[in-house]
Amino acid sequence: MNIFLVLLLLVTSLLACESPQPQAGSTAPARYSEPHRPQFHFSPDSMWMNDPNGMVFFDGEYHLFYQFYPDSTVWGPMHWGHAVSRDMVRWEHLPIALYPDSLGYIFSGSAVIDHRNTSGFGDGSTPPMVAIFTQHDIAGEQAGQTDYQTQSIAYSLDKGRTWTKYAANPVIPNPGIKDFRDPKVIWHDATGRWVMVLAAYDKAMFYTSPDLKTWAYASEFGIEGDKRLWECPDLFPMRAAGSDTIAWILITSIQQQGPNGGTATSYFVGDFDGNTFTANPSEQRWLDHGKDNYAMVTWSNVPDGRTLALGWMSNWQYAQVVPTMRWRSAMTLPRHLQLSGTSGGPILRSAPAREVENLRGHTLPLAAGEVENGMMNLAELASPLMEIQFQFSPEQSSARRFGLIWTNDEGDSLRLGFDRERNGWFVDRSQAGASDFSKEFAGIHLGPELDSAKLDLRIFLDWSSLEAFCEAGDVSFTEIFFPNEPMKHLAVFAEGGKAVWGPGSRWELKRIW
Repeated sequence: MNIFLVLLLLVTSLLACESPQPQAGSTAPARYSEPHRPQFHFSPDSMWMNDPNGMVFFDGEYHLFYQFYPDSTVWGPMHWGHAVSRDMVRWEHLPIALYPDSLGYIFSGSAVIDHRNTSGFGDGSTPPMVAIFTQHDIAGEQAGQTDYQTQSIAYSLDKGRTWTKYAANPVIPNPGIKDFRDPKVIWHDATGRWVMVLAAYDKAMFYTSPDLKTWAYASEFGIEGDKRLWECPDLFPMRAAGSDTIAWILITSIQQQGPNGGTATSYFVGDFDGNTFTANPSEQRWLDHGKDNYAMVTWSNVPDGRTLALGWMSNWQYAQVVPTMRWRSAMTLPRHLQLSGTSGGPILRSAPAREVENLRGHTLPLAAGEVENGMMNLAELASPLMEIQFQFSPEQSSARRFGLIWTNDEGDSLRLGFDRERNGWFVDRSQAGASDFSKEFAGIHLGPELDSAKLDLRIFLDWSSLEAFCEAGDVSFTEIFFPNEPMKHLAVFAEGGKAVWGPGSRWELKRIW
């Protein structure tokens, strides 16, 4: 065993000893102010986190379960961590919900409220909350088997605080596919039964059930010749604005070849008849063009009909080596997804859920102005936590590249800009702080080329993340970064011409911890 591995194991052991699982109702300790800790995004109290799981609304609470390893800050035997919120913004940590057992680790999945008690798990007064998840048999994987991932269920009658695993698990055995996981379940009104979509290596597979316990294979959907690994699918109906037609959205996260490298979340717009999803396989689109929005899935049982989603804010290219010590990873802001018609076809428009506005402090104006071949200061920042609404003039801005830039006194800079030559937005985090932990991290990340551009922006900046919603949410970027100190200065830059902008607004945002 080399000295590096010895030191790594020692540090991991010390962290585990000092980092007990937080209990419900605990107050936020000083460690929530540690460098790079998100201040208005969900992060685990300590240790490793990845995919959001089991997202469901019930009795006034939004539940967030998540892939969690309580013994290290790198991936390991997966559990379901658990937190609840009244607004998807301020969270209460709860004890671990699901632990590994003889069938394996607890991988990703979903949760539903069985209002009709089709499962029979209810007690006559409380509808059961039912979790559907993949179990990963590590011994089977290490033995070279292909059937080491199966689907299991568990239920809760006390709002997700305690769980009982179904005695007859697994409810779907493995058909001989190594990567067979991440079930998302919905109730399909037209056929009066449950529908499951799960990832099966390079495609999505669909199953149906009358009771969540017995499942029948229905169909599959994929891209002919595609050999990328699919994960964390989601299926839901949506109505485009101004249309009476219902479209069905299939989300699938892809483990490689994202729009800017590595992992990313994609989707298809099509139709679903209760058994088969149909769409043009060549019209796969990306839900986010940043490097750091993966495994985004939607909440079930949302009371007001909105389609609300959350993603894991990282990328498997470097998620296990980012420069945080006590904790690893955060979630995106909750997002409201809407179907928007464009000249290139329907797309999913992404915007922060309205509850995020509860974080706002006083409105601070940003004055209109212009700058040519240089930079103009917009604001000195008392806090790096901010929301910005801003718009450049499409008609008057002639610069080859222009946009916003955040800097600090250590020489770090983060740029969000528009490139006239390719008619698209970009994020440049190549000088935004630490990046030596991965050759895949630093860089300029490009959005799609646009037919036309309104040049409007809504931006959320946390200690170590940027979420930008461009073109009224038709284009979005999620990016993490690790500055040497908080960003203190905001300016406009212009290269090769003039940038002109109208009056905007910014808000200092409140911490959630």
